[in-house]
Amino acid sequence: MDKTSRLNTEAKRSTASLERACAGQEARFAGAFEILHSAIVGHAFPGAAVAVTHEGKLVASAGCGRFTYEASSPTVQADTMYDLASVTKAIATTTMAMILYERGELELDAPVCGVTPEFAAQDVRRQEITFRMLLAHSSGLPAYVRLFETARTRDDLVAAAMRAPLVAEPGERAEYSDIGFIVLGESLARIADEPLDTFCQREIFGPLGMSRTSFKPGGEWKKKIPPTEEDKVFRQRVIQGEVQDENAYVMGGVAGHAGLFAPAEDVATFAHYMLQGGRPILRPETMARFTRREESPAGTSRALGWDTPSEPSQSGTMFSPRSFGHLGYAGTSLWMDAQREISITLLTNRTWPDRTSQKIKHVRPAFHDAIMKAILEGGQ
Repeated sequence: MDKTSRLNTEAKRSTASLERACAGQEARFAGAFEILHSAIVGHAFPGAAVAVTHEGKLVASAGCGRFTYEASSPTVQADTMYDLASVTKAIATTTMAMILYERGELELDAPVCGVTPEFAAQDVRRQEITFRMLLAHSSGLPAYVRLFETARTRDDLVAAAMRAPLVAEPGERAEYSDIGFIVLGESLARIADEPLDTFCQREIFGPLGMSRTSFKPGGEWKKKIPPTEEDKVFRQRVIQGEVQDENAYVMGGVAGHAGLFAPAEDVATFAHYMLQGGRPILRPETMARFTRREESPAGTSRALGWDTPSEPSQSGTMFSPRSFGHLGYAGTSLWMDAQREISITLLTNRTWPDRTSQKIKHVRPAFHDAIMKAILEGGQ
């Protein structure tokens, strides 16, 4: 039996199998769903897909609203796929890092330039940057650079990311960095001697039964994915079924920082296995190491590849200290509470039509609080 077959068999046998228990969700989570409906009316986003797990059960799975604000637009279903944006960093890139770490192929405190020598460039400080720093967003690399404006190919863009000037001393402060995860994704692919997308499909999505999760969704799926924006600047077209992030687009849709598409239930399936200690693809001690908040830099909320609730937090006010999650620019999020075995997936296209709306920042915490209240105060 090959490794993939063995993992799939273990997944089926595992007590982590996700049981559907959505009966009565409309009444149980009425307050949370009303928050989403009001947000749609208020143009925070045109539609949303939701999946909630609790103690081994899928207790909510629903879609609301439409792909766009037009009355003729398709309605969002529970199984509608979305551009996950930066949630890619957690589900794909970080999980790949965890797997390679378990295999002894990735050393967290090893210098990145040992794998990608061109990363050292002309700045000797870059030799101090470790994989831990990339995962914890403390490398000193900039948050974002419009590399796509000059890079025309994947190789060009990766080379530009490898040369991006530091904006802080390595390890000095935590600053969320797309550039750091572009470098991380490329470095992990070199360690594995395999592209990010094929590794993740075989080692993560396949074994966990995430059958509709992928980079670069096929042509038959594109029109079934809500558009993220009407791009009037770079691509000069409606962006639908292709990654919204321009840097990831130039990279061919496969990048460490963005590019993954999935329906909410697939994300919830991933979350549930993570709440079971990562089995069957990871060990509990690996999950604990990567989801524990880092001790430095001082004041950081970052774990390794994940974020943890801060004050204030987009996760709301009711997640326990043993929680971790990630947001996506397009309006996606995943938060998990390991203490209570709860996960909440919220997928939207809040960037439609032009990225300007920030209303989701008020919607998300209220929605999370309403879900948590229904679970914790409403009983089973």
